[in-house]
Amino acid sequence: MGIVSKLRRTAAATGLAAAVAMVSTAALAAGEAKHPEARDWHFTGIFGTVDVASAQRGLQVYLEVCAGCHSLKHVAYRNLGALGFTEAEIKAIAANFDVTDGPDSQGEMFERPAVPSDRFVSPFANEEAAKAGNNGANPPDLTLQVKAHPGGADYIHALLTGYADAPEGVEVPAGSNYNPYFRGGFIAMPAPLAADGVEYSDGTAATVDQMATDVVNFMQWAAEPEMEQRKKTGFKVVIFLIILSALLYAGKRKMWANIDH
Repeated sequence: MGIVSKLRRTAAATGLAAAVAMVSTAALAAGEAKHPEARDWHFTGIFGTVDVASAQRGLQVYLEVCAGCHSLKHVAYRNLGALGFTEAEIKAIAANFDVTDGPDSQGEMFERPAVPSDRFVSPFANEEAAKAGNNGANPPDLTLQVKAHPGGADYIHALLTGYADAPEGVEVPAGSNYNPYFRGGFIAMPAPLAADGVEYSDGTAATVDQMATDVVNFMQWAAEPEMEQRKKTGFKVVIFLIILSALLYAGKRKMWANIDH
């Protein structure tokens, strides 16, 4: 599988992975962020569904670019079955990461390859280690980022694709990057995505826009894996209530039809 064959390169990409750029160490200037453009997402609306192909590619972007710094600790590897991955593929993905387990019969903790029942392995052992490896910033867990930010998917896509040269007369502080979609305009994390930064196994061109779209679709699924079932249940409930209301109204009309008001 294309994803599995590329996971071994994840460690080398850690520098670039220094962040899907959801946050920086601090906003380095005051000011309002540019409002992201509204996009037509496959998952929006009452009948919206997960774009499975895009979400699968988004997993690849996460594993090869983002996982070096950002955790996804509320999702288990076995949950990837909902995105169409086979049991063998899920086992292969999980086995590329080690988890601390134990204690063993000697009372000692030990390392073992992750299995499908494990949650996604975090890149750092604890918050202090994360800060030490990222200039004092603790990269946020990505599980709920789509739901955590005003603007949701539109904001994250705009942030990932919005890095640009600062306008004339604007001086970017040392160690920062200009991104108008980030509050204050200056963000400590460098642009995490670069054209052809990954090689998609399905042959899709890995443009910055495509990778941003795919990883956002994956993050949306991670934030709401039950979304499609919830929408289906809600639709059925609405239909039931409409039919029930119609029956109750018809019954009321019949019951009171011969009574003089």
